[in-house]
Amino acid sequence: MRKTDVLIVGAGPAGTMAAINLAPLRRVTLVERRVEITPRIGESLVPAARRLLADMELLESFLTEGHEPWYGKRAVWGGPDPQEIDFLRDPDGHGWHLDRARFEQWLRNTAKARGADLLCPATVDKLEHDGQRWQVLLKTGGDSLAIAADLLIDAGGRAAPIARRLGMRAEARDRLVCAWVCGRDECDRSRGLTYVEAVEEGWWYTAPLPRQQRVLSFHTDGDLPSARIVRERGGLLSRARGVTNLLALLADVAFLPNSGGGTTRANSAMLESVAGENWLAVGDAAISFDPISSQGLLNALFTGLAAAEAANRHLNGDTRSLPGYPRIVRDIQDAYQRHLALYYAAETRWSEAPFWQRRHMLAKR
Repeated sequence: MRKTDVLIVGAGPAGTMAAINLAPLRRVTLVERRVEITPRIGESLVPAARRLLADMELLESFLTEGHEPWYGKRAVWGGPDPQEIDFLRDPDGHGWHLDRARFEQWLRNTAKARGADLLCPATVDKLEHDGQRWQVLLKTGGDSLAIAADLLIDAGGRAAPIARRLGMRAEARDRLVCAWVCGRDECDRSRGLTYVEAVEEGWWYTAPLPRQQRVLSFHTDGDLPSARIVRERGGLLSRARGVTNLLALLADVAFLPNSGGGTTRANSAMLESVAGENWLAVGDAAISFDPISSQGLLNALFTGLAAAEAANRHLNGDTRSLPGYPRIVRDIQDAYQRHLALYYAAETRWSEAPFWQRRHMLAKR
């Protein structure tokens, strides 16, 4: 049986960030079910991440990765005219539009360089706690591997595989889904800006990515007719052609869609308990954000760091560290919900439409 101090399930941004901070201090094992990092939506990293990366001595290495600078946002929201908000006065400078797969591979490589052991592909088959340690049976290809761990970190994304095995459930606050497609962007005029436009059925988003790429996405509730229409790539692009301002931007940058894209859940949710006896949940496993907030990646990095600090103190004998972690996550959730409610409340043009009725009702809670 292999022994480890901390077993982290999930090698996405939250899990790798926890490993990066724990590996110099503890024996850390990362478990990931995918060898290849598949393309997915979620590329905005806000300026505040600069401080986190600098504190962990990662900023210089991150900057050499060549991600796209993000200088601000243009939005058609609350009225028909585009408005711009920039980061020129932000003390942290600009943010970034990431090549998400390359960013996650960099995090994995950094975790291994700092001493973490990565098992990939591997999934948790059986799990039990004997009163002192976790006994975990992993499936690794066609083989099995037994691991004894003092502490578990669930970094398995919205699926929260460890927390759900322990009987935890996530409370979903809405039914938001995202349909998206990637493509070529042949023009430099809109580089560095995200674009958001509200419509009756939800809202559109597009942003430039590294290497002359661009993402286009639509967000609506999964039970509304528009969700069925945009699930197919042709339906998504057809709907985009009916949005005048968005269509003008896509034409201006000569957007040429490719075969990349998909649909995914994008709703707000929080796990009923994000910590327990010798375990913690981080990133989307603990709390998942509406993409309009652009806070998902920052939350993954921050909770990964916070969980690493709590785990290390716990293993040093501090009995208050694990009970204190949920308070940190609850504070994040409370601030997020306040700002999200204010942002959705600013759009009143379709107050009778189901999508916007639901957002305005949430704002009143």
